Amino acid sequence: MMPKRSRLGDVRGPISNGPMQSRPLVALLDGRDCSIEMPILKDVATVAFCDAQSTSEIHEKVLNEAVGALMWHTIILTKEDLEKFKALRIIVRIGSGVDNIDVKAAGELGIAVCNVPGYGVEEVADTTMCLILNLYRRTYWLANMVREGKKFTGPEQVRDAAQGCARIRGDTLGLVGLGRIGSAVALRAKVFGFNVSFYDPYLPDGIEKSLGLNRVYTLQELLFHSDCVSLHCTLNEHNHHLINEFTIKQMRPGAFLVNTARGGLVDDEALAVALKQGRIRAAALDVHENEPYNVFQGALKDAPNLLCTPHAAFYSEAATTELREMAASEIRRAIIGNIPECLRNCVNKEYFLRSSTGGGAGGYSEAGINGGYYSGGLQQAHSTTPLEAPHSAGSHAPPSGGGPPPPPVAVIPPVSAVTAPPPQGIIPPPPISETTTATAVQYRHHHHDRRKPLPSTSLITLSVNHAILAELK
Repeated sequence: MMPKRSRLGDVRGPISNGPMQSRPLVALLDGRDCSIEMPILKDVATVAFCDAQSTSEIHEKVLNEAVGALMWHTIILTKEDLEKFKALRIIVRIGSGVDNIDVKAAGELGIAVCNVPGYGVEEVADTTMCLILNLYRRTYWLANMVREGKKFTGPEQVRDAAQGCARIRGDTLGLVGLGRIGSAVALRAKVFGFNVSFYDPYLPDGIEKSLGLNRVYTLQELLFHSDCVSLHCTLNEHNHHLINEFTIKQMRPGAFLVNTARGGLVDDEALAVALKQGRIRAAALDVHENEPYNVFQGALKDAPNLLCTPHAAFYSEAATTELREMAASEIRRAIIGNIPECLRNCVNKEYFLRSSTGGGAGGYSEAGINGGYYSGGLQQAHSTTPLEAPHSAGSHAPPSGGGPPPPPVAVIPPVSAVTAPPPQGIIPPPPISETTTATAVQYRHHHHDRRKPLPSTSLITLSVNHAILAELK
């Protein structure tokens, strides 16, 4: 889908810097720890943290001047929220899901939306298998019995306590979605003896042969033949409450259900009824439609045989560090390179048109998000080749390690294209002092009244918590 206007420049013009202007401003919207992002961005941008829960808590300077934004999942950006940002050119979601961003509205405003689909694949896959094993072997419930002081004096008591335990080998695990995580779960499940089937209408034929899996072409067939169903698809307007009263009736009686994808995929009320009736033997949920999840509230509060974790499947120290580094690197590429060519995981790339004359894309300069701020040599050194647009299986994760980026390749412009604006002059970056290279500054709305005039330097001094600054240095 193309923007309504002929040029993205009409929506949001290029950002350039004059000799007296400060460097580009990048804001972490819903967090305060920038210790991992700062080493990656400190030489190309000023980094601010907002620690906001909504755009009403974001400082006016960020709304007016920020060209890049990093965000977790705690803040929601609707069309009205996005229109508050006057200079924003790129949003990077620190995670894989972008359901808390109005991606369509962002594209129409000329704002690129990116995610980090390659992080935490192993962690989520391992957690999924952990939950599946808990359902099959009832480890969680048996451990709670021991903790509560229950004594097992004979096989009859063990049998009664472990009622519902099942053998894994020979059972069918049905995966809804075979992206990175779904594929990782499939490989692990086969080792345990599962027969693995999957449903994913977005994958080309033949992928099942390379992995040794069974492919089905309807959700109904997958549900009917699976002893355990595990969800690994994104959430959108078409699959909200994918598991509902109707689809639960299509499942094999006594099947297990696991969800480590998105909470909105499951209708809690329908699941609660199915658990109470025994139609679903047990369920394990790491994600919930309303988060943070409260076990004492909602439709599932009295549901039996339910195992819930607090949306933590993605987490490990290694995965979190990798995630934040990849998100910050995407922002860096946007500042130095051209949007969207330089971006590895842009989910609304279709809103950005290439020039038919071989120039840049409409609405941004040849020198990228920051005008002529960086030399052509620096841009070329940091340029990357865009990957295919992601589908349900996801695009390939960016390469890890410290090697050089892949060389750029020629891109054939579309028939309907716009002409890029002329390149701007090249202006050298301002010097970076030793005291301004590893400190994040906080922008939050309640600091507005005591804000001092802002200097044109890489560090903007506001009233901030000195303990936090000391920790980040």
